[in-house]
Amino acid sequence: MSETIRSRTFTLSEGWLQEARKLPSPNFGPRPGGFEPELLVIHNISLPPGQYGGDCIERLFTNCLDWDEHPFFNEIRGAQVSAHLLVRRCGEVVQFVDLRDRAWHAGQSCFAGRDNCNDFSIGVELEGTDNEAYTEVQYEILAAISYTLLAHFGKMDPGSIVGHSDIAPGRKTDPGPAFDWEKYRSMLAAAGHRSR
Repeated sequence: MSETIRSRTFTLSEGWLQEARKLPSPNFGPRPGGFEPELLVIHNISLPPGQYGGDCIERLFTNCLDWDEHPFFNEIRGAQVSAHLLVRRCGEVVQFVDLRDRAWHAGQSCFAGRDNCNDFSIGVELEGTDNEAYTEVQYEILAAISYTLLAHFGKMDPGSIVGHSDIAPGRKTDPGPAFDWEKYRSMLAAAGHRSR
């Protein structure tokens, strides 16, 4: 692991990570009055499924995807969705929605008895699938981002980091069995230790 990745940090300014590539999505809205981020939801996405490195995810989140470009896209035709952040397999971070706003990532969901998780969560997509190992750099970047969010949003804590499958069981399976929670939590703890 390179020293650059090991020491990666993120700076949050006015709801945007300064180190992320900014690509605003129209698919967002204000959080209900008084709500602020309290939950971090980890997802995965690849478009077409299992294919990496293209711009289809970005085009989906910005309503520019050509639905006729691939047979799978018929299954999601017309979808208007987004996430706050995307971490690509190479470690690049793309931000689509201001963290203070409500992205459309969780859908029908519930956490600790509260419905509509979009209202009080931040959604991070990892470029990947349920069953293919995520890259080392994705874990490093996700841990660094998570630490930044925990430090900035006072109502967040490590116990409020979940997978999409945790808040939409039976409907969603991501980030899937390929996601190594123990590894991620260890890296998150290390990120906090480095920042002290």
